Amino acid sequence: MTQSAQAQFEKIIASQLARIEHMKNEGDFVDYAALDTIVIGICGGDGIGPAITAEGERVLRFLLADEVTSGKVTFKKIDGLTIENRAACGKAIPDDVMEELKACHVILKGPTTTPKAGDPWPNIESANVAMRKALDLFANVRPVKIPELNIDWVFYRENTEGSYAVGSQGLHYDDDLSIDFCVTTTQGTERLVRLAFDYAVKTGRTRVDVVTKANIIKATDGKFLRIFEEIAAEYPNITHDSWFVDIMSAKLIDEKRRSDFSVIVTPNLYGDILTDEAAEIQGGVGTAGSANIGKKYAMFEAIHGSAPRMVEQGRAQYADPSSVLRACVLLLEHIGYADRAKKLADALDICSGPDAKLKITGRDTGATGAEFANYVMETMTR
Repeated sequence: MTQSAQAQFEKIIASQLARIEHMKNEGDFVDYAALDTIVIGICGGDGIGPAITAEGERVLRFLLADEVTSGKVTFKKIDGLTIENRAACGKAIPDDVMEELKACHVILKGPTTTPKAGDPWPNIESANVAMRKALDLFANVRPVKIPELNIDWVFYRENTEGSYAVGSQGLHYDDDLSIDFCVTTTQGTERLVRLAFDYAVKTGRTRVDVVTKANIIKATDGKFLRIFEEIAAEYPNITHDSWFVDIMSAKLIDEKRRSDFSVIVTPNLYGDILTDEAAEIQGGVGTAGSANIGKKYAMFEAIHGSAPRMVEQGRAQYADPSSVLRACVLLLEHIGYADRAKKLADALDICSGPDAKLKITGRDTGATGAEFANYVMETMTR
């Protein structure tokens, strides 16, 4: 091994050992009821992000009007997460933006552009990945519910480890060999799996499944599966099972089996793929929101991209805000307003259902995002 390769590997090991020490000393989850004021950050991102996030803020203000008046809830607008600003700073998240994010308890975030090969932008890390790591948002929670198909899934995807943990720090050993790294820690896996089982108990769910490829990727996936099995033994009233990711991807579209699943726990990469598949079954990634949960911070977002072409074509106002509004449901639940979360979720089911009075098409053939948000708010007042 060359000295440069060895030094890079040692640096990665040192950074992960430091993470482990942090996790060993982390405190409890925030008690939002005990806070004098809950600060909700509104971070538009780029592309269609500012347009759809603005509708999410409007709906949140509508539902939390009394709390805003009393000072229990306040909103903080955070700009600066556009690809242009991030590229100019040479950082996934500029330092001043990160400080603004850390001044919030929860964040509603629009999609952000991640540069890929061939783009005119520098090779900076994904803003999502950087935010999850910096704020230690270790659990990505994505619900998918389709009552008419008897589907009611909640995915708990590990958010700060796995194949994405050091995704921008892969090693090009020489012209013939490139290596990336996958990270699994005891502490990171334990806290995710426990959160999933506790959620199942709290919500009356009776089954939790885990997804790995532990038969082939024996060290990291094997560790993830072993820890899952150890924690599952502490919950004798919860049925549990394990699946390989290739088989699970098939079972999610198996009409005979898919309604068996309830809570599904995955490492980072597999969860990213499976939750997009699940969202497509629900009606597309534009219909799904997600929560990114940590003990001190939480961030809520759409699961789709920034759709820069819609902006280039002057269609941003027609972007569907459903994904962000679904994320608002999760945000409201997280900060203790389950009643309002249910009201919003029920309204979204009506407004996105087959008998909906408005249709979003992404073009001037359908409703604007603002018109759809108005429709949702009107539905909640009936």
